[in-house]
Amino acid sequence: MSEHDTYVKANQPYERDTRYIETRITRDAADGFPVEAGRYRLVVSYACPWANRTIIVRRLLGLEDAISMGVCGPTHDKRSWTFDLDPGEVDPVLGISHLQDAYFARIPGYEKGITVPAIVDVPSGAVVTNNFPQITLDFEQEWVDFHRDGAPDLYPEDLRGEIDEINAHVYQDVNNGVYRCGFAGSQESYEAAHDQLFSRLDWLSERLKNQRYLVGDTITEADVRLYTTLARFDPVYHGHFKCNREKLSEMPVLWAYARDLYQTPGFGDCTNFDHIKSHYYEVHLDINPSGIVPKGPDLTNWNTAHGRERLGGSPFGSGSAPAPL
Repeated sequence: MSEHDTYVKANQPYERDTRYIETRITRDAADGFPVEAGRYRLVVSYACPWANRTIIVRRLLGLEDAISMGVCGPTHDKRSWTFDLDPGEVDPVLGISHLQDAYFARIPGYEKGITVPAIVDVPSGAVVTNNFPQITLDFEQEWVDFHRDGAPDLYPEDLRGEIDEINAHVYQDVNNGVYRCGFAGSQESYEAAHDQLFSRLDWLSERLKNQRYLVGDTITEADVRLYTTLARFDPVYHGHFKCNREKLSEMPVLWAYARDLYQTPGFGDCTNFDHIKSHYYEVHLDINPSGIVPKGPDLTNWNTAHGRERLGGSPFGSGSAPAPL
């Protein structure tokens, strides 16, 4: 346990530390960091739902040539995420073995969470931002000059108010709600979080019963944010985090909706179930002391027919799908 974080605080509800580095990369370089192809490296882990959002949006928008991506392994120690998937366990662009080094290059002795996603300024080797809610919005609004031909509008101006409202509910009750269940320090706080989570999932099911996507008739930022939690629900959150009123695969509307997205280019091909399971079960040793990773569930059902096409809509609107990987 000494090499790993402790996630559960006895007799306390879970509270996420949201003190992020809020510097932005913008066209006007208001924070000192201009949009510039090739200058920045997005550091992610496929295991992390917050990082997974940035992986999906980067691919949907076609920003691969403008923003390089470094991938950490699915597990980490108390110090930092590591580049153990790379030869010599060193990121080939940044030349570091621990993401912590890039945080210290920005703020010596940085004491907050060494989190992914993080965008690193390659010339200086320093983290620019780890403010994950803003990173994808900036990909969509500030990096437009580097979007691929046919890139979808994931944050259409006329729908932003509705998208923001949905995102706020989903973050509080679902994205972070599963963590509030899993890391609850008391029976009372766990049950409150559990009930809040499933109440919101029921609300989402009702909303999606007669419309294919959360807002409008195409994929938006709201769908990306919900998807990354749904993708982890049966492999991790149902058992590991005790979100077990029912499985995602037992919620007909949300299960069909999640499969629809998974089978859309940019979603399933950016989802790594092995990394997801390895991370949660091997890192959270205070709630899974053995570190044993379950063999199940069978995840081949993600490729079964979903039938959501009957609701109309089109995933990319007037745009097109990203090219196959």
